[in-house]
Amino acid sequence: MKFTPYQSFVIAVLAFLQFTVVLDFMILSPLGALLLQELHISTRQFGAVVSAYAFSASAAGLLAAGFADKFDRKKLLLFFYCGFVLGTFFCGIAPSYPFLFAARMVTGLFGGVIGSISFAIVADLFPFEARGRVMGFVMTAFSASQILGIPVGLYLSNRWGWHAPFLMIVAIGSAVGVVIAVRLRPIDQHLKIPSDRNALRHLLATLAEPGYFWAFAATMLLAVGGFMLMPFGSTFSVYNLGIPMNKLPMVYMATGIASIIAGPVLGRWSDAIGKYTMFCIASGMGIALVIYYCRLGVTPLPIVIAVNMVLFITVTARMISAQALSSAVPAPNDRGAFMAINASLQQLAGGVASSAAGFIVVQTPQGSLAHYGELGYVVAAAMLASVILMSQVNRTVRAKLAAAKVPVSPSPSV
Repeated sequence: MKFTPYQSFVIAVLAFLQFTVVLDFMILSPLGALLLQELHISTRQFGAVVSAYAFSASAAGLLAAGFADKFDRKKLLLFFYCGFVLGTFFCGIAPSYPFLFAARMVTGLFGGVIGSISFAIVADLFPFEARGRVMGFVMTAFSASQILGIPVGLYLSNRWGWHAPFLMIVAIGSAVGVVIAVRLRPIDQHLKIPSDRNALRHLLATLAEPGYFWAFAATMLLAVGGFMLMPFGSTFSVYNLGIPMNKLPMVYMATGIASIIAGPVLGRWSDAIGKYTMFCIASGMGIALVIYYCRLGVTPLPIVIAVNMVLFITVTARMISAQALSSAVPAPNDRGAFMAINASLQQLAGGVASSAAGFIVVQTPQGSLAHYGELGYVVAAAMLASVILMSQVNRTVRAKLAAAKVPVSPSPSV
């Protein structure tokens, strides 16, 4: 299908919105080496800062789930986005570790729900056979945050301190919010479906729906890898791989460029060969690369860049295919609640994963991280388990599309 000009605008807005939210989370990874030194905190405390966002986002997702299908999605999106920008501003003025910890909780309360609302909008406005392409474009936000945001964030932090990147996000986010308020049309077709459930009953009914169980379980495991590896990525690169701090932006920029080019292509392939097939291929490659990468010692910069590029492409492929496949699981009048619960469980799993990583990984007196190889095996096991769980999601979706007489991919998977 060809996208209309307004559909293209929606894709661009959602991608740019995701860019700011993802950047707010990802910026902590390259700032990790600075925060450990300037705030005089341990790896366990740094893992707790990452977890603060995740746990508060998880709680917010559950609280918002019952109301997610009761309002115009545009209004809901604006409400949570304004709160997210405010929380990021608090991070930008945080004078101490306790203040930063509290600010990350505020940011998570609002930012953790934005992704679920965005994916609900995608499912509302685009048919299933095109959602791989749409997700491919929206997911380029993760790559763009590396190409544009993280190198600029590192430059700002090196020049004006670690607060500066958060204030940059506040400036960009404010502009995005104005565009959404002015140009995005109301998204309220789901309100036309009669429902006598109150917010609590709607939440409990969605949680208890047997057809949603496998999707929820698979989503929780999807978060484990990112939340375990990324918070300590910059520290591992600097102290274990021997990459100078001033060369670190090159690593993020190269991997971001590769991912942003690959995203739309992977989205098309996901629609063409089957979303679950793409997920399996990407997961197999990712498992091998994670085990290899986490056991590296001092390594030449070109090899580090090459491994990171391929690894991030596999991560992008897993995210695109998984989100596109899961979007077909809920009924239209459950879509907002399903996405909110999905995001909540993902953040909860991510919070547990980042906290666990803080206990597994230990920073030695020399600065290097010990037990990072063991962390890689844990991540690889979680990726393998997600493949098994996602196969159940694939069966659910195929059965649902067959019942609705919607054409599916000729391959063995949707």
